Amino acid sequence: MNLDEKFFYIPDATDNISFLTEHLFKQQTTLWQLAAANYKGLGKTLVRQLNIDGIHFIIQFNPERMRSSSAKIDAKSISERKCFLCPQNLPYEQQGIPVCGNFLILVNPFPIFPKHLTISNMRHISQSIAENIETMLDLSTLLPDYIVFYNGPKCGASAPDHLHFQAGNKGFLPVENEFAEMNNRLQIMKYKSVEISFAVDYLRKMITLQSDNKNDLLDIFEKLYEMLSTLQPHEAEPMLNIICYADKNSWTVHIFPRIKHRPAQFFEQGENQLLISPASVDFGGVFITPRIEDFEKITENDIINIFNQITIGKTEFENIIYKTHKLKEH
Repeated sequence: MNLDEKFFYIPDATDNISFLTEHLFKQQTTLWQLAAANYKGLGKTLVRQLNIDGIHFIIQFNPERMRSSSAKIDAKSISERKCFLCPQNLPYEQQGIPVCGNFLILVNPFPIFPKHLTISNMRHISQSIAENIETMLDLSTLLPDYIVFYNGPKCGASAPDHLHFQAGNKGFLPVENEFAEMNNRLQIMKYKSVEISFAVDYLRKMITLQSDNKNDLLDIFEKLYEMLSTLQPHEAEPMLNIICYADKNSWTVHIFPRIKHRPAQFFEQGENQLLISPASVDFGGVFITPRIEDFEKITENDIINIFNQITIGKTEFENIIYKTHKLKEH
C-alpha cells in the first residue's frame, strides 16, 4: 500500500491544522459509512447524570465501545491480532492528516465525543509518554478546540503496542469546568513558571500543571514522572492517564496516577459484574458503559469504590506532594 493513499492532505508549515481537521471530520463522516453511522447514532446515546458531593459525572451507554472496554492486552492476544492502528491495516475509507513528524490525525469511527480523533504514530512502536509528552503539548496547540488525552499501556489503551493519543472536542468532560471552580479542593504550589495543583478531595487523585512555558512544563513533568516511577519500579512506565489542553499560549495538563488497570467488578460474574475499564475519559468525568445493564445499575457508591481501587493511595499521593514541595528548595 502507498502511504500517500491514506493522507487526506499533506500540510505545510503555514497550514491551519485545526481547519484541516474540521474538513477531514466532515469528509469522513460523510463518505465513510461506518463513521457516518456511528456519529449519527451517537446523537441517540443514552446518558444520565450523577453528583457525588458536588463532583459531576456523566454515565454514557455506548455499545460501540465494547471492543475498547473489553480489549485483551496480554502479550499473547496482541501478538495474535493485526494492529488496527498501523497504516497498512487501516480501513480502506479511513484517511488522515500527517502532523508532528510521524503522527497521523484520524477520525475515530467508534466515538465517545461528538468529535473524536485518534492521533497515532505511523510506526509500530509501543505506547510510552516519557519521550512523547512534548508531542502531546504540540498537538493540543495545533488543535485548540480539542482536549488531547493519553491512556497508558495498562490504563485503558486498547492498543498498548502502538503509540497513539486521542482527542475530543472541548466542553465535553466535566473536569474541564470543575477544575476552574475547585480551589477549595486543591493544594497549589509553584515550580518555576508552572503552577502545580494537587486535587486532594476529588475522588480520584489528580495532579495539574499549568504554564505558558513549554520547557518548564517538560522539566516538572519529567520530575513527577520519576517520582511516580519509584512507586511502580516493576512497570515499564508508571500507570497514569493524562488530559491536556491549550488556551491561547498556555497549557493545562491533568495527570491521574493509578495502581490498577481494571476494578474487581470487571471480573465478577452475573449481577455483580460491571464491565467498566476506566481510562482518561472516565477520569475526566464521563463513565463509559458498553452494556445497558451497567448503564442502568451503576451508582455513586460504585464510582467511589472503583476510584478507590484503581488510583494511588492517600499516603503515596501525600508523599508525591511532599517531594514536589522539596523541589522548590533546590
